[in-house]
Order: sequence, then structure tokens, then C-alpha cells
Amino acid sequence: MNSRVWVRLQLAIAWLPMWVLFTVLVSTVHGTPLAYGALRSLTMIVPGALLGFLVYRFTTIMPWPHPFRFGFVVAHVVAATIYAVCWWLGMSAIDSIITGRFVLMVGPGIGAILVTGLWLYLVVAGVAYANRATERAAQLEAQAAHAQLDALRAQLHPHFLFNALHTVVQLIPIDPRAATRAAEQLAAALRTTMSERRDLIEFSEELAFVERYLAIESIRFGDRLVVNRQVDAAAHDVLLPSFALQTLVENALRHGAAPRSEPTQLTISAESDGDRLVVQVRDDGGGADPEALANSKGTGLQRLRERLRWLYGIGATLEIATAPGAGFRATLRVPQARERDSDNPRSDAMST
Repeated sequence: MNSRVWVRLQLAIAWLPMWVLFTVLVSTVHGTPLAYGALRSLTMIVPGALLGFLVYRFTTIMPWPHPFRFGFVVAHVVAATIYAVCWWLGMSAIDSIITGRFVLMVGPGIGAILVTGLWLYLVVAGVAYANRATERAAQLEAQAAHAQLDALRAQLHPHFLFNALHTVVQLIPIDPRAATRAAEQLAAALRTTMSERRDLIEFSEELAFVERYLAIESIRFGDRLVVNRQVDAAAHDVLLPSFALQTLVENALRHGAAPRSEPTQLTISAESDGDRLVVQVRDDGGGADPEALANSKGTGLQRLRERLRWLYGIGATLEIATAPGAGFRATLRVPQARERDSDNPRSDAMST
């Protein structure tokens, strides 16, 4: 729905409680049935609501000042007076149309009507400013989240580059041809990391990038790395944070395959579980001490946790299970979302 139409609909709905209040007041004061009171109060609410759109527009032209200025008060006093007079004239015009003759509505008195008009203006303007303050706070929070996400994602690039270059450097004196192949794979992977600006991508895209990354690492590890894949077909188009799977695989290689001389089994699995995508990376390597892992200088998992917090709040989890000699298992759970379900997956994820 168009945002302007949505704002107008909200303003219209906001007048319903006011209509009920006026209905009760009219029926109580004049001792009339509620049906008559509802019709009578409608002639008061309609002009007030229509003028309320102009008040809402005026709050856009006259934003809340920082610091507060006396001219702001004067402008609203004038606007409130105009609103009250126009409201009174609007009610009189409706009465004139209904009765078929010119009528100036006096009711309980012109003074009381104008005071009520001033009160209505203050209510509408107050709600408008409160709504704008809430929108501004939400925008600032979203901008802060976007900035944090961009910074975290940017930190992944040098981190990945350092590890991949380390692989190439190690291969140069041992196997120059393998080092050349690794450098070519690295160039292709870097094109992906430098061009990727999305926070959420489909699992199939992330998996394709990880396959390229594993191709680089397989040149270094050779037969010491055995990769198994157990991916549910339904998981391919589910969105997850970019480089999330790569971070988990890189962590598994670091703690599983790198310290060992014997083969290491690395298993990548993904499946849809209810309303969650469950991604798991596990190995049968030497594992790690959980306390030492928590105090490790490695920041890949820490940055991934921060990204999950910014993107999903408490809607996503990352669980690590490891112990010396017991391998390493990382389980990532994120809410299921698909790009075809939303025009802006990033916004949907952040609002979850």
C-alpha cells in the first residue's frame, strides 16, 4: 500500500474513538438515543477529520524545533485558531445543507465550540509529532543497524583475503602449479567478496561461493580434507546472511583440518525445519577447548553473531559444540525467508 494512503487511513481510523466520545456526550447532554447522537456527532467529526489532514501536513512544514523556539508556539496558536474557526464553519455548513437553510451552529456557545476546536487541534498535532518522532527514531535505528552491518561485512573481506593468501604463500615453495591454481581461484572468490553488497543472499549462492573457497583450501590440504554435503533441495532459495556459511567452514578448517596430519571429514548440511533454516557445519577433527575458543583472537564467529543480532534480533541462533578430541559442530538457525516473498528481504529480516 502506498505510504501516503496508509497515513491517511491511519488518521481516519484514529478519529473513530473521538466519534464514540462525541456520540456519548451528545446523547448524554441532550438525552437523545445513541443512533441520533452518532449521526449528530458525525457532523462534528467529519469536518474535524478533514481539517486534521491539513494539520498533519502543517506539522510536516513546521517540524519540531531543536532547540525549541517561541515562533513555533506562535505559529501553532495561529494555526489552532484558524482550525477552530474552520471547524465551526464546517459544522455550520453541514447543518445548513441538512436543514436546507443557512445555519450558524452555536450549540453550547461559540466560546465552547472554539475551545473544543483548539483542543482537537492540539490532539491532532500532538499525535502527528509523536508519530514523526517515532518514525525518526526508527529511521535512526535502522541507519545505525545498516552502518553496523556494512562495517561487519567489510571486515570479512580482509579476513578472508588474509587466510586465502596465506594458503597461496604456503604452496609457492611446495607446489608452484598448485599455487597458481589457488591464485586463480582466489581471484574469482575475491570478485565475489568485493562485489557482494547484500546482507542476505540465497543459500545456493552462498554454497557456490563456499565451493570456490573449498577449492582453494583443497589444493593446500589435498587428501587430508574430505568434504560431504547434505543439502535439502528446499533450502536452496532460503535467505541467510552473506558469508555466514563461509565463516563456519573457515572456522572448521582452522580448528579441524589445519592442526591434523590425518584426513578430516567436513560435513555441510542444510535443511528446512518448520519456519527455520538450519545450517550445520561439523568436522571430526581435534576440536577445541570451549573456554579457549571464547577467548580466542579469531573474530569470524564473533562478527557473525553480531550480524545475526542486527539482522534478526533474537530470531536467529548460532550454537557451537566442541571439546578436545570431539570435533567441532556449528549450528546456525535463521527464520525462513525467500527473496520472492519480499521486495526488501533485508528490511523484513531486521524487523523480525
